Amino acid sequence: MDFINKAIVQFVKLLPKNVVFIFAKQYISGVKLQSAIEVVKKLNAKGIRATMDVLGESVYTKEEALAAKDECLRVLEGIEKNKLDANLSIKPTQLGMLIDDDFNYQVIKEIIQKAKELNNFVRIDMEDSSVTQKTIDLYLRMKKEFGNVGIVLQAYMRRTLDDVKFLNKEGAHYRLCKGIYIEPEEIAFKKRDEIRKNYLDALRLMFENGNFVGIATHDKYLIDEAKKMIKEFNVPQDKYEFQMLYGVTERMRDQINAEGYKIRVYVPFGEQWYPYSIRRLQENPAMAGYITKSLFTRR
Repeated sequence: MDFINKAIVQFVKLLPKNVVFIFAKQYISGVKLQSAIEVVKKLNAKGIRATMDVLGESVYTKEEALAAKDECLRVLEGIEKNKLDANLSIKPTQLGMLIDDDFNYQVIKEIIQKAKELNNFVRIDMEDSSVTQKTIDLYLRMKKEFGNVGIVLQAYMRRTLDDVKFLNKEGAHYRLCKGIYIEPEEIAFKKRDEIRKNYLDALRLMFENGNFVGIATHDKYLIDEAKKMIKEFNVPQDKYEFQMLYGVTERMRDQINAEGYKIRVYVPFGEQWYPYSIRRLQENPAMAGYITKSLFTRR
């Protein structure tokens, strides 16, 4: 069955974008900001927080980077205007990291400065290994200047434990996820058990040091182990939250919320929905099979 679902994903990639959008709606909140705002309102009504993301990455022109920056500023203004319980996630390569370091710094500085004025927070997402160190360096610079900023680390990277040990000394504000980019085996774990172990080892180091951690996973095993660790360390509620992607394992999400744990949902939107959606389907090919079946059984 898994082989069939993976084949369906490949089939979906050959379809016209307007057809693929039927699949994409599972994972994105819409193309326009207002659609994302409405989704966040519904989540907030359930007691669930959000982090909003303008889709897109790997930008190579300053015009595109500045357009993405302006949209990020509109997100922050939309959060403030609608009194949403939400913050902003940004991708450095969408905002000029692949163009020029100083330009990238100035663009992201404007976003974080605006967030600080609005008493909000910005999470700097981690992308592929080609920009890992640059992203960490950028984060530390922004943290020193503004404070209202966090970093993402990926458990499948072999360097992650060393990064945690270093960043713990700086009082880092983390989101810890498994990792999604395709990386060579010499720098990234490939086996599920290896990734799980590294995830839990990193989480333990973060908790031991008293850092805030966004526990970002849909893996029930990791969630259960994280709950045990929270009890072991008696972690205060303001030092962690569970985080999940919009449209993924919603029943588990609601259960975690019902148990009284804080949870935040990653709410992406924007014109660049296509590559993000294909990546989500590649992560979860069973969803492609399920949606395809529903298309052909509608009445």
